[in-house]
Amino acid sequence: MTLRPRCVVLGLDGVPLSLARTLAPELPNLGSLALSPKASELTSELPELSPVNWTSFFTAAGPGEHGVYGFSRLDPASYEVAVADFTQVAGPTIFDRLGEHGLISKVINLPNTYPARPIRGMLVSGFVAQDLARAVYPPFLLGPLRAAGYILEADTARTKDDPDLLLAELNRVLDSRERALDLFWPDLAWDLFVFVLTETDRLFHFLYPAVEDPGHALHGACLGFLRRWDRVIGRVLERYAALPEPKRLLVLADHGFTTLKTEVDLNSWLRERGLLDLAPPLPGEDPRSEAAEWQASRITARTRAFALDPSRIYVHDARFSRGPLSRPEAARLGQDLRQALLSLTHEGVPVMEAVHFGPELYHGAQAWRAPDLVCLARPGFDLKAKFNRDQVFGRFGRLGAHTARGAIFYDSQGAKPGLVREVGREVLDWFGLASAQNEERPKGAPVLDLGGES
Repeated sequence: MTLRPRCVVLGLDGVPLSLARTLAPELPNLGSLALSPKASELTSELPELSPVNWTSFFTAAGPGEHGVYGFSRLDPASYEVAVADFTQVAGPTIFDRLGEHGLISKVINLPNTYPARPIRGMLVSGFVAQDLARAVYPPFLLGPLRAAGYILEADTARTKDDPDLLLAELNRVLDSRERALDLFWPDLAWDLFVFVLTETDRLFHFLYPAVEDPGHALHGACLGFLRRWDRVIGRVLERYAALPEPKRLLVLADHGFTTLKTEVDLNSWLRERGLLDLAPPLPGEDPRSEAAEWQASRITARTRAFALDPSRIYVHDARFSRGPLSRPEAARLGQDLRQALLSLTHEGVPVMEAVHFGPELYHGAQAWRAPDLVCLARPGFDLKAKFNRDQVFGRFGRLGAHTARGAIFYDSQGAKPGLVREVGREVLDWFGLASAQNEERPKGAPVLDLGGES
């Protein structure tokens, strides 16, 4: 009898290993992972965002291969900005690779897989999914998920200023994730099972100080939610334990988290230096609206550089229809910008840990889409790239910030990958499917140095 190898991937969006270890006495299921010698810290792809990193996981490749560099992509002809989604992902996914060999994947709430596209198995898209009907494959899943009250995403816009309402909303969404788990798992008609819990990211953005500080007035309320979240983790671990061998469990976060010091808006910084020029808003447009934050179409031909979320800077050269700079001018400006950004301080503290040139970080068929500069902020500084702000530093309702280092990782086989993309490669390796990247680069060879001098 041939045994069926299985792999379970549990995603814990935004959870730092250090926080998981601190909370281990209160959250025993999380603690069993975090305190294990098989746990380690995982480093994010840059920028340290969900669409970049989860896409790197499910393609087993970096942004230079899959082409997703942030929450958005700008059209160089029209300057219109489109939200990153599954249609922008280049190359095969790990689900495609497994499917080519007759293996079945079941995937719940994986970010940047919207709109859902066919896989050999079942898929429920995660952030930024908007319409459940377009977020499921195959389509017949829509009925059972609607009957189960499945919710795509917590409404943080409505609840962000009301902690009790936010926690209630997160609990409601978490309940629906668990019901989806109950729908997908029991028949065991799968080889790879991916289950991502994104509610911690939402909690940490608005209440991270309360989670971290036992003396905070809302610490108990946050722990109440996290205990409920930990029980869902426990259900996954119990189900995994009941699977026959051979099997493998991988647990990962896409980035870490820390308490916010201040947001840092790069477009405001560029405007102060006379490098970004924006046309006035159209009559009737609300410059304070969320839509106005994305209005890159206001970039004029006098602009020499602009930024896209959250830390990507582009010199405005002939790649863009209004770009005034020659490539030599652009190269000189890139050098000047890097030095100026490394000198940027807030209250006497340097903001940047590193400023990388795009070609240093990204390689592959989609590297032509890469930004000219990618900034890595020191922990606590949250980089932004809005088109409607007039101040470099400020707070706008959020209290937690992503970190590129320190994300939780656990592997029942004991592997300790360096970057998120390498977790996808571990999945392929488990099923005997070496990735093209593995063939080109010896496993474990460095591909990304986040150090402070480059």
